[in-house]
Amino acid sequence: MGSKEVGNRPHVVCIPFPVQSHIKGMLKFAKLLHHRGVHITFVNTEFNHKRFLKSLGSNSLDGLPGFRFETIPDSLHSSDEDTTQDLLLLADSVSKKFLAPFLGLLKKLNHTANIPPVSHIVSDGWMSFTITAAEEIGIPVVLFFTISASSFMGFTQFPTLVERGLTPLKDESFLTNGFLDKIIDWIPAMKDIRLRDLPNNFITTDPNAISWIFSIEAIKKFDKGSAIVLHTFNALEQEVLDALSSMFPLVYAIGPLQLFLNQIPEYPLKDMGYSLWNEETECIKWLNSKEPNSVVYVNFGSLAVVTPEQLVEFGWGLANSKLPFFWVIRPDLVAGVPMLSLPVFADQQTNCHCVCNVWGIGMEISNDVKRDQVEKLVRELMEGEKGKQMKNKVMEWKKLAEEAASPHGSSSSNLENFVNQVLY
Repeated sequence: MGSKEVGNRPHVVCIPFPVQSHIKGMLKFAKLLHHRGVHITFVNTEFNHKRFLKSLGSNSLDGLPGFRFETIPDSLHSSDEDTTQDLLLLADSVSKKFLAPFLGLLKKLNHTANIPPVSHIVSDGWMSFTITAAEEIGIPVVLFFTISASSFMGFTQFPTLVERGLTPLKDESFLTNGFLDKIIDWIPAMKDIRLRDLPNNFITTDPNAISWIFSIEAIKKFDKGSAIVLHTFNALEQEVLDALSSMFPLVYAIGPLQLFLNQIPEYPLKDMGYSLWNEETECIKWLNSKEPNSVVYVNFGSLAVVTPEQLVEFGWGLANSKLPFFWVIRPDLVAGVPMLSLPVFADQQTNCHCVCNVWGIGMEISNDVKRDQVEKLVRELMEGEKGKQMKNKVMEWKKLAEEAASPHGSSSSNLENFVNQVLY
């Protein structure tokens, strides 16, 4: 429990975009707020709530004092609890069908005995209906983003792309005629970035595409949030964060979240998992049998879809490298691990640009995946001189990440400022 008196505790309703990576990030943030004395209601869809119970155990989400789980329907008809829901259908449902049940939940919470009235919403930035709900209830809404500051900056430029006639694309030839390689010089704090390095939601020829409309509608409401919280840290993206601070009233870089949670010695929610899938631990024994820093970890995330041809070429490239690899088929900077990047979806394009060209900790694999290129890059990463340089660089970033989350670090200060300035 934090230092605040229970009677003065704010009641924050946290609602993530209903997919694995967004739920995980929001749940970590909610745990940190709860540890600092904030009453939390965490909202999942009914579908994802069932998946959590199946993955983590029937009692895993039983409420602790000051932390409760609630659900709203997603209006989709998914019969298989182990499936990944269609992202476009989910986005369309979020836009059109989530507001009414969410408003109903807020009103119910405000008439529930023994809990404080809802004082704030911490919403995933893509759940723009929460802004309408907050306005109707008369409470502030904080927009939380699991993405980097650079990716967020890229998304903020979509209306400008529309104004400049750069999206939607005029026809499909613009996908291959070099148009996407155009350098753009008008985005604050992002030098030498190409159109293709921006989040790829804008890459469509159809102005009626669900993903295009969903993105534009949400982005136009970013400035309605009382504060913006980004899962990053100052030293990693200081120039971009400074630029964003001139665009939005309150911007907080709070990360890496896991490093904060690691510092909590005893906390009832600390060991609660985040996975919507059953976690298989058999791989740990095999990993423990290998030398440190000798295994290539391959993971395309929980949403990105690669083609069968890309999978085959990637697989053969890994096999031909003769290096041990661990491939997750449907962590990272903090763990001090350099990367090979194959950007496929949404903010992965901007992440790849930063990883390879700004932070100096990765190499990009062409979307036209060829096994020879994969083999060459894997060998260079694991055994080559460039790989050694990247490993040294990523260890520098690892140290800075740890410093940011330390008790007197920038992210710790930002977290305390957020709690005190926005929630209390």
